[in-house]
Amino acid sequence: ADGMAEIDQQRTLYLQHLRVERRRSPHTLAAYGRDLERYGAYLADRGVTSAAEIDEAVVRDFAKSLSAPGPEALAASSVARVLSSVRSFHRFLLDEGLTEQDPARAVTPPKLPRRLPKALGVGDVAALLAACGGDEPDAMRDRALLELLYATGMRISEAVALDVDDVLAPGVLEPPGLLRVIGKGSKQRQVVLGEEAQQAVQQYLVRVRPGFAAYGRGTPALFLGVRGGRLSRQHAWLILRAAAERAGINPEQVSPHVLRHSFATHLLTGGADVRIVQELLGHASVATTQIYTKVTIDTLREVYLEAHPRARGR
Repeated sequence: ADGMAEIDQQRTLYLQHLRVERRRSPHTLAAYGRDLERYGAYLADRGVTSAAEIDEAVVRDFAKSLSAPGPEALAASSVARVLSSVRSFHRFLLDEGLTEQDPARAVTPPKLPRRLPKALGVGDVAALLAACGGDEPDAMRDRALLELLYATGMRISEAVALDVDDVLAPGVLEPPGLLRVIGKGSKQRQVVLGEEAQQAVQQYLVRVRPGFAAYGRGTPALFLGVRGGRLSRQHAWLILRAAAERAGINPEQVSPHVLRHSFATHLLTGGADVRIVQELLGHASVATTQIYTKVTIDTLREVYLEAHPRARGR
């Protein structure tokens, strides 16, 4: 293959590998495609015609160009993502024997500041759950969903993937309820269901779900929409935002993930061990969970400064 056509072919080959062998989602494939297109355009501008001509200096210059001042400048998080795509691409070329070296190996993405998760206060969560009070079928379903999310810290995708059989398994709806969840990478873990969540789920199962199910085609899903199909992630998002509005909380500050953060922060503030919280959240590494300990330390500091008579010099 001539010149850039060779690199283009290699890029196509790599994206094919991601799709077929790594089973990446269409969304992820599109992101990789855009990143590598940007890289390809940069190489073309500099007259680099074959992957064999790319050395570490070329990759470093490309990395610098991403954040160079100007309208095209990328934020550090985007630079990190593009470089990650380029590094994976070069690793693939080396593994497949299409190049003899990996020029991107030593080019590391910029260090990103660790964003601290925003958690709702205990009072805000209570207001959010109370905003789903009432005996209307959809209110009872919404209450069961939100109680479950806050009680377990599960991801929204995990909650909407639950089937009726999951919560009817022995020991789930009697205290202390233990529910098996399939998390990221098909890893199983157990989460604990408190009594409030157990009651809300039980009421929804007995009083609401059969009515919704009558409109559907016999799906095993736990949470159903009014037409009887499995509740979607987007619908669950909307339920949460509507509850936030009714509770007088800014909906922009509320998401399923914020509820997960709140679960973790409230447990740690209440004295739970960080490794137990790691297990409940399904984090592979305790380092991920330790971000939350920083949140609770900041809260402790604020409370202390407000409350202790000699905390600030008079």
